[in-house]
Amino acid sequence: MLDQLIHYDKELFLFLNNLGSAKWDGFWLFMTNKWSSVPLYGLLAFLTYRAFGPKRLLMAIVAIALLVLVTDQLANFFKYGVQRLRPCHDSGIIDLMRLVKSSCGGKYGYFSAHAANSFAVAIFFATLLRTKYKYIGLLLMVWASVVAYSRIYIGVHFPLDVLTGTLIGTFLGGLFLKLFLKAVSKYTP
Repeated sequence: MLDQLIHYDKELFLFLNNLGSAKWDGFWLFMTNKWSSVPLYGLLAFLTYRAFGPKRLLMAIVAIALLVLVTDQLANFFKYGVQRLRPCHDSGIIDLMRLVKSSCGGKYGYFSAHAANSFAVAIFFATLLRTKYKYIGLLLMVWASVVAYSRIYIGVHFPLDVLTGTLIGTFLGGLFLKLFLKAVSKYTP
């Protein structure tokens, strides 16, 4: 059964990855670049400051830093524990796929840290700011989904890598938000 699931995952990857075209490659490379999200993070910091003030902003920054650290370390644990090859290192499909990025990255790719981090941050801030800013949740879910899909588009993750990263990021984003809110209620008036 696992072999069949992996087979379907590879088939879906090849289908999605080959939908790409050179005309869109620049956009997807931009979206997958970790630095492209810096303006969004600045906006989230500003909105958090405006909604809750400097003390809670500082606490949110600490919470997000810890969240990303935990998510990245968990992704590394799984990558080296599971040792699933990235599509661009899988000799069975390398000639059938598009590698948009100039390099493939590390050898293993289960699960996608990009997907996990983007969904963790999106869930945290979408929930935190939803009562203050009406469409923030929709904006953040679209952003996280685009970042997650970019990993398939550029050829460095299978759909199951992205789906697992999405689920783990969603869980951790919710967990860290609960911890953050508990800390806020305990340490701020």
